[in-house]
Amino acid sequence: MRKQAVAAVAATGALALALTACGSGAGKGGGDAKTLVVGATAVPAGEVLDFIAGDLAEKEGLDLQVKEFTDYVLPNTALAEGQLDANLYQNAPFLENFNTTKGTDLVPVTEAYLPPMGVYAEKLDDIAELPAGATVAVPNETTNEGRALLLLASQGVITLKEGAGVTASPADITSNPKKLTFKELEPAQLPRVLGDVDAAVINSNYALDAGLDPKKDAVLLESAEGNKYTNVLAVKKGDEDDPRVKKLVTLLHSPEVKKFIQDTYKGSVLPAAAG
Repeated sequence: MRKQAVAAVAATGALALALTACGSGAGKGGGDAKTLVVGATAVPAGEVLDFIAGDLAEKEGLDLQVKEFTDYVLPNTALAEGQLDANLYQNAPFLENFNTTKGTDLVPVTEAYLPPMGVYAEKLDDIAELPAGATVAVPNETTNEGRALLLLASQGVITLKEGAGVTASPADITSNPKKLTFKELEPAQLPRVLGDVDAAVINSNYALDAGLDPKKDAVLLESAEGNKYTNVLAVKKGDEDDPRVKKLVTLLHSPEVKKFIQDTYKGSVLPAAAG
């Protein structure tokens, strides 16, 4: 198993250089047909894939290689450009919006796990304690910002206009009784600003990576029931039946991976049902 890190860069040229630095010669880069190169954020996707690569993949005749990314754009860009065989880090609403806005043709293959989004605050024990005039940091990209606002609306902190869904923005807020100010930031930055804002709505991968425990530290955490934000394994359309991808799907839903997720994250990340 080989694990590589790819820094977040904006330009296409920089992406090409970053991926070249990561190496090739496997999967989409050519080479051993058994090798599957999968892009992932570090936690929990990278850790889950590392467990599979180190403990399970060889028995299935699969050489699983993991390339880590630090943002939510490059894993899909790399997949669309053929630098990866698959990726694991995003939910279906995010993937659908990415395809729409970027003109890509990526598809979910299976659900892997649910990382509930949470609200975190250094000086609060409950979302009800959020003071009037508070500043709340939220992700600045479309579906995660909508997800954050829907989470706050679920507890009556704000009210959104009827029909506002996963692409909701502050412009869709119809009632803001505490006169909250929303600060839109890159998702990866949110854990780092907790000392500068009253609260921040953070994706679990970045919360976990920053040493936060969603189950214990969040003052408000998404419910698992009816949650549409389960993270999915994604591939380019047409690659759904790739034998290597099918092997990874089987392993993602194995009892061993379920136990790994339960033991490692203790309810902060939940394994998805097979399917």
